[in-house]
Amino acid sequence: MLDAAQKGGYAYPAINVTSLPTINGALRAFAEAKSDGIIQVSTGGGEFASGTCVKDMALGAIVLAEAVHRLAERYDVLVALHTDHCHPKNVEKFLKPLLAATKARREAGLGNLFNSHMFDGSELSLADNLKISKELLEQCRDLEIILEVEAGVVGGEEDGHDTSGVSNDKLYTTPEDMVTVYETLHGLGRFMFAATFGNVHGAYKPGAVKLKPTILRDGQKAVTDKHGAAAEMDLVFHGGSGTPLEEIRETLGYGVIKMNIDTDTQYAFTRPIADHILKNYEGVMKIDGEVGDKKLYDPRGYLKKGEIGLAARLKQACDDLLSTGNTIHGKV
Repeated sequence: MLDAAQKGGYAYPAINVTSLPTINGALRAFAEAKSDGIIQVSTGGGEFASGTCVKDMALGAIVLAEAVHRLAERYDVLVALHTDHCHPKNVEKFLKPLLAATKARREAGLGNLFNSHMFDGSELSLADNLKISKELLEQCRDLEIILEVEAGVVGGEEDGHDTSGVSNDKLYTTPEDMVTVYETLHGLGRFMFAATFGNVHGAYKPGAVKLKPTILRDGQKAVTDKHGAAAEMDLVFHGGSGTPLEEIRETLGYGVIKMNIDTDTQYAFTRPIADHILKNYEGVMKIDGEVGDKKLYDPRGYLKKGEIGLAARLKQACDDLLSTGNTIHGKV
């Protein structure tokens, strides 16, 4: 999938899921767009999926991944499974149990549970970040798993990890850092690199976020000037929600093959549910001793609407990233 995206000049939307309705919305979108795509689980998403009594981020991620494996069999597109933003404190209780789960599946003659994982060591010094990244990449390589790494900081807040107070210069990865990442990890296994160029998690009004996509261009050039054209890295765009189309498309020319989308699809899922509740309040609620309307308060009724709303927004992302109509399902 990554090779096809680089060759074709497009990127995949990578959507965070937390439940069966969000998984089904993602699969619906990719199938209707005839686009391959990436479904990913964060530490917070995994913890949520395991239930409010269990709160086990790795267990929840396994449950969601197993569901995707079974459901995706009914669709004529390829879907990669990925985990998002594993910070150093969660490596032992999230990333390593998931690597162990894939190892167990492979020993049983099954395919990988996840196709790729992300280690986000951006809160560390670059040297410490890459030391851990190198160790994890070697473990991933042995399981035919791709590792995504990040240098620089994505601003804003996601799953309780708040970087809104970091200094502005931390939001931009330097060409020197990109060269260091390449030289440290090249040859150890396949990796994706989330270089930061002003990205911010969350939703903001136009003009509030100052992206500098040329940072990706300059960093790639520094790498390929030193190591040749084959050294061009697979880049990841974090904080993609709310980004103007022209800036999204610009990044595709600099080697971006994956763009994370979470905030916009969360809203697209919740908006029709809120609409359902507000328009049908007297049926959803048992007001003044009445019995309400079971058809209106049955969660299936409004969760279907959320699934369809999410799918519509994700299909837009496929269009924005030029992945629409580019599935390689059946061709590999």
